[in-house]
Amino acid sequence: MELSLIIIRNFKTMRKGILLVVVTICATSCVVVKEYDKVYLNDEEMALSAKSMDQFETNFQIYREAAAGANGGKSGGGCGCN
Repeated sequence: MELSLIIIRNFKTMRKGILLVVVTICATSCVVVKEYDKVYLNDEEMALSAKSMDQFETNFQIYREAAAGANGGKSGGGCGCN
């Protein structure tokens, strides 16, 4: 009898915790954007691509490979012999 009572109490507590987590997630997922902030939604910085990071990585690969073709383009041999 005592074991079933403990299980019921734990279930009620767990159910309240799960409900709290679900409500918190649902409440924070919707945001109202103010009119003066809507201008910034279409900025280049808000794009999903990482163009600046790609450029940095290409530049890094060029130096690492010691040739100007690490990104798949034409390249020299790295030793100066084309």
